Amino acid sequence: MDSQQKKLVIVGGGFAGLTLAKKLEKSMPQDWDIFLLSKTNFITYNPLLPEVIGASILPGHVQAPVRLVLKRTRIRMVTVDKIDYKNKTVHYHNDRHSSLEFDQIVLAAGVQANTHMLPGLHEHTLPLKTVGDALRIRNQVIDRLEQATIHPDPKRRAELTTFVVLGGGFSGVETAGELEDFLRSAQRFYKNVDLENCKIIVVHGTDRLLPELSPRLSEVTLKNFIKRDIDVRLNERAALVESEKVTLKSGEVIEGATIICTIGTVPHAFVENEELPTERGKVVTQADMSVEGASGVWAMGDCALVPNARDGKYSPPTAQFADRQAKVLAHNIVAALNDKPTTVFNYKPQGMLASIGHNKAVAEIYGIHFSGIIGFMLWRGVYLLKVPTLSRKIRLFLEWNWAMFFPPDIAHLGFKRSGEE
Repeated sequence: MDSQQKKLVIVGGGFAGLTLAKKLEKSMPQDWDIFLLSKTNFITYNPLLPEVIGASILPGHVQAPVRLVLKRTRIRMVTVDKIDYKNKTVHYHNDRHSSLEFDQIVLAAGVQANTHMLPGLHEHTLPLKTVGDALRIRNQVIDRLEQATIHPDPKRRAELTTFVVLGGGFSGVETAGELEDFLRSAQRFYKNVDLENCKIIVVHGTDRLLPELSPRLSEVTLKNFIKRDIDVRLNERAALVESEKVTLKSGEVIEGATIICTIGTVPHAFVENEELPTERGKVVTQADMSVEGASGVWAMGDCALVPNARDGKYSPPTAQFADRQAKVLAHNIVAALNDKPTTVFNYKPQGMLASIGHNKAVAEIYGIHFSGIIGFMLWRGVYLLKVPTLSRKIRLFLEWNWAMFFPPDIAHLGFKRSGEE
């Protein structure tokens, strides 16, 4: 590597970081090297994680190696420990501790699950943030079915097949929908498991599911869940989680052998730094995504509070906004290097979609509402377009169609090495 080369470092390999790197590969001057620092060497399509739980798709279909997408960017699979903005150095580790100097840096590290926001949450729930989380939940669901089919006590069998989902946002709703589909399809293979004892309970803190969508689509989702015997508890919040039970703030105790957590996120520790303006642990940016008082520092995505000139509010932490921010920021970085004016972030969202299970979805596209099978086809079409590389699109398309005609895979995926109990 030429020592005269200048360095731009992107911290984070999610939607925002990957899109930014792709754009900069085409527009960044050749005397600049682009580095992408990420804990993993792949991008995860988080909206598809519930389908991994329901065995609708294989785990590899929700991930894409960044090295297949990026050509010019230098990728380092490392964990960032600290960023020294004064001396413009990133400190990180992999098998050893090292550092990298930079001239420009972009914080796009996203967020991680906050499993300490409630007593007992960390010890007794299964979070859903990574592919590993989704596989662990899937394995536990299968474990519970296997345990229930051989347990002699009917009461205990019912407890083993009761699943509590904390959160009724996108992840919670999609998880509950996929889980109900999986239980309905898999139950016939477990002769002692009664489908009516397979219960799913969704606990949500506001007065409607999917509060990001319109009230009409929230109502459609609720009616669909009620029809499928999914128990929805609105305006309820968990106060305490213990082994196989959740105590609500109202005092009610819900018992369930499996508790899935889709609520609560927290930024990575290195993001909150006294050298940067922060709020709620996130970096506050200016209108063009530069960070005030920090030369050469930019931020975007879930780890940042980016004002949207469209409405004057901070951008929501969604992949749609992260993708658009990355495209605007790529332009702004090159403009700043050439002493040209930067552009403020101004974006009107195209819409939002959520799968609710049973080949149905709800969608709001440019103000038009869709639900049922039409919404489901839109949902799948949108995410099929987002998956990179033609080979992965074809694999995902074929897997989706396969799952429509054949029963789910109920194999317990073991990851223990030989010799382990």
